[in-house]
Amino acid sequence: MPYVDRQNRICGFLDIEEHENSGKFLRRYFILDTQANCLLWYMDNPQNLAVGAGAVGALQLTYISKVSIATPKQKPKTPFCFVINALSQRYFLQANDQKDLKDWVEALNQASKITVPKGGGLPVTTEVLKSLAAPPALEKKPQVAYKTEIIGGVVVHTPISQNGGDGQEGSEPGSHAILRRSQSYIPTSGCRASTGPPLIKSGYCVKQGNVRKSWKRRFFALDDFTICYFKCEQEFKANLANMVKPHLY
Repeated sequence: MPYVDRQNRICGFLDIEEHENSGKFLRRYFILDTQANCLLWYMDNPQNLAVGAGAVGALQLTYISKVSIATPKQKPKTPFCFVINALSQRYFLQANDQKDLKDWVEALNQASKITVPKGGGLPVTTEVLKSLAAPPALEKKPQVAYKTEIIGGVVVHTPISQNGGDGQEGSEPGSHAILRRSQSYIPTSGCRASTGPPLIKSGYCVKQGNVRKSWKRRFFALDDFTICYFKCEQEFKANLANMVKPHLY
């Protein structure tokens, strides 16, 4: 049966399946630490272990989407078994008895519960309303005509003066007042492709489903142009390496 220690953590022994579908369960000492937002398990009670012995496993509560009692089809020969769904993985654990099973499932679901404010949410501050009502004035820039040339494989724009001449007055023949690389120009070698705009903010939020109106925790990333979300931070990092954004707003 789980108990609460002096640090207000829920502790107790459980059996955890070594690998999914392996059928081999190992006895471990679990600590549910809501302050640190994680579930830890050790070879034994840390008080009985050597100084400095760390946890053999850990799972952030943010990653847990659901904790439920395992069905007979999932584990027909394992009584008092429950499953933790997290990061597209399943962790099967076995409790000591029915009461132990119920207490752990309720504690884990409560610790990883997604809470959404009812009503209209938090009121918008006066500063935000002012900024929305009065957007900053854009500086008007005079329109300038440009002549486009390709010099050494680089697209070059040269401003054309009002009197019809090229460049500025007094400029030397063949010189250009402004040289800039076109945004549409892509080097064919010796340069890595751009990694896109920098992130403004990233982190976990809860999102309501489009069909099923349930709330799920997702990892969001915001840049200057898009806001996208992923199942977890690991998926975000993997897609970032491949420059893929699967869900865009």
